[in-house]
Amino acid sequence: MDINSLDAKRVLITGGGSGLGLASAMAVQKAGGTPVVLDRNIDDAGDFTARALDVTDRQAVETVIDGLAEELGGIDALITAAGIDVPGELDEVSADQWENVLQVNLLGTVSAVRAALPHLTRSRGRVVTISSTLALRGAAGATAYAASKFGVRGFSQALAAETAGRIGVTNLIPGGMRTKFFDGRTEQYRPQDDSRLNEPARVAEAIVFALTQPQNVEVREMLIAHEEEDSWP
Repeated sequence: MDINSLDAKRVLITGGGSGLGLASAMAVQKAGGTPVVLDRNIDDAGDFTARALDVTDRQAVETVIDGLAEELGGIDALITAAGIDVPGELDEVSADQWENVLQVNLLGTVSAVRAALPHLTRSRGRVVTISSTLALRGAAGATAYAASKFGVRGFSQALAAETAGRIGVTNLIPGGMRTKFFDGRTEQYRPQDDSRLNEPARVAEAIVFALTQPQNVEVREMLIAHEEEDSWP
């Protein structure tokens, strides 16, 4: 595969209806790939092939991914960009809300990878998981989010070791991005300086870079952040 070309590769993107996921769909298409958007809300998916999907419903994830593999004739890559947060201190966030963050961010990632794994193994495909700079350093008011993203990073490392030589696994560690992720938050949990947020399109270019490496070359982990990102190091 030529660097920067996805050459009609079939790429599923959870959380592809907005933010980094939608930017990734655009970047995949620009690189010659065939993106498929999976999201609870696909209103903004435009002309992309899209399926409504809640990643916390493991059975639905399996059904949709197996169906798409049959429809597309296989799957070449999976990007797990579905993610949420409910900011607040531990005793302020309800147990249901706290656990839902883990269900979407961590278990939703695992469910999608588990469902796609046999198809990716057949195509010698690749997975790009999305963690966060909060997978490297926890922050107050983010116990659920940090726990979920630490989990995604650990899962990705173990998966890479487990599947070495069969599929490629990259964990992307983005800093803050200019998306709807921060909408509706109290001032306490909003970025104090929006100029330090990266454009998701630039981060999506890094995902395409990982997906377009030659066979036997894997980008195992990538940290992408604004030069003045304050959540790292």
